Amino acid sequence: MKCLHYPAALSQHLVEAAVSSALAEDLGLAGDLTSQATLSPRARAVATMTARAPGLVCGLDLVEAAFRQIGPGVSVVRLVDEASSVKEATGIARISGNARLIFSAERVALNFVNHMSGIATHTRKFVDAVAGTGAAICDTRKTTPGLRAFEKYAVRCGGGANHRFGLCDAILIKDNHVAIVGGVAEAISAARAFAGHLVSIEIEVDGLDQLEQALEAGANAVLLDNMDARTLRKAVAITRGRARLEASGGVTLERVSDIAKTGVDYISTSQITTAAVPLDIGLDITVDS
Repeated sequence: MKCLHYPAALSQHLVEAAVSSALAEDLGLAGDLTSQATLSPRARAVATMTARAPGLVCGLDLVEAAFRQIGPGVSVVRLVDEASSVKEATGIARISGNARLIFSAERVALNFVNHMSGIATHTRKFVDAVAGTGAAICDTRKTTPGLRAFEKYAVRCGGGANHRFGLCDAILIKDNHVAIVGGVAEAISAARAFAGHLVSIEIEVDGLDQLEQALEAGANAVLLDNMDARTLRKAVAITRGRARLEASGGVTLERVSDIAKTGVDYISTSQITTAAVPLDIGLDITVDS
C-alpha cells in the first residue's frame, strides 16, 4: 500500500553523483589550500572515524565514495556494518593513505554519515515506541532538497518505511484537491478514472464524515489528518478493514505509542527526517610513520 518496505540499499550511481557534487562544492577551483600549504605531498596518515555518541550508523557507502573519489592512494576499511547499533567511542571506519587527500575528503564524508546516522537513530526511537502494535512508521516528502533518496534510505536503516518518493509515484488526494473538485467522492471518482484499476488511491480526510464518504467511494487508503486518539479509534471501528488507515499530523515521539494503539496501519511523520539531530561522529587522525 502506501508505505513501502524497500530493502535498505542505495543506488550506486546516486551515491557517486552526490559525493562528486559535494566534493566539487567543498574543493572549489583550487582544492584544499590549508592541506596544500601545511602538508608534504608525501605525508601519510591513518584516521579512525569514531561515533562519539550511541546510535545507528548509516551512510558508509558515501564515506567510501568520498575517499575513493578524492584520489588514488586512500583506503577505507569498515569496522562496523551499515545500520548497526554502536556505543559511544566505537570506531566505525579506518582510513589510511595520503594525508592531504584524507583531509580534503574528511568533511564531505562526515557530513553525509553524521546526517544520515542521525535520521536512522531518530527513526529507530519511533519504531521502538510502536513495537508490538502492528503500525508502521513512515516518512513524508518533507526532506532536504537534493537529499531525499539518502534521507529515505536512512529511515529504512532505522526500521521505518517509505511513503511516496515524489508526486509522480502515487496518488494522494489532499484536502485542497477535494476543495477544488467539490467533494471526496468526486475526487476519488476522477482519480480512479485517470489511474485505472492497478493504482491504489489514498485520500486525506479531516473528519469521520469524510472518512465514511471515502470508504463508500472505494478509496484504497485513507489519511486521517490531525485526529486525536479517541477519533482515530472510532475511525478504525468504522473502517472495519475496508481500507488501510494512515494517521498523520502532530505525530511526536511522546504521542506515537498512543496513536499506534488505536489500530491504524501506518503513522507518517516528518519528525524522523526534519527533527533528527546529526549523530556525533568524528575523524581522529594520527601520523603514519
